[in-house]
Amino acid sequence: MRILFVCMGNICRSPSAEGVFRKLVSERLPDATLEIDSAGTHDYHTGSPPDRRSVQAASRRGIDLSGLRARTVTHEDFERFDLILAMDRENLALLEQRAPERHRGRIRLMMDFAPAAGSREVPDPYYGSANGFEEVLDLLEEAAEGLLQSIAEAKVTPR
Repeated sequence: MRILFVCMGNICRSPSAEGVFRKLVSERLPDATLEIDSAGTHDYHTGSPPDRRSVQAASRRGIDLSGLRARTVTHEDFERFDLILAMDRENLALLEQRAPERHRGRIRLMMDFAPAAGSREVPDPYYGSANGFEEVLDLLEEAAEGLLQSIAEAKVTPR
């Protein structure tokens, strides 16, 4: 199964989601054959590492984002990935506009996997305080648990 996490610039939320999910999979399903990646809907930061505040917040939780680099969602991503998870409704709408109609069913909100979290979106922490990066990780950890459970229960399956 191939999973792509998507936010706007691919320097805060989506690389954090990639890191959180990679760590969870390595701990819980070390033999799983999952491909995990992240990208942005905009090319503002292509080639840049994740925001230092994201890296620092993730590091405090044992998650290493240092090797990641921002990239933009490509047309091929809609063919390649079985599940494309947007961090918010704005990016969800952009992905749905860009995706070939036959692949739109692969696109969902990340927080669909954490219905009890009280938030349908992962807020963008870029212009906020350091606490916002912790809140993002809290939400992503909860959603990652739900995603992993859905995969394990085969509620989310590859094409």
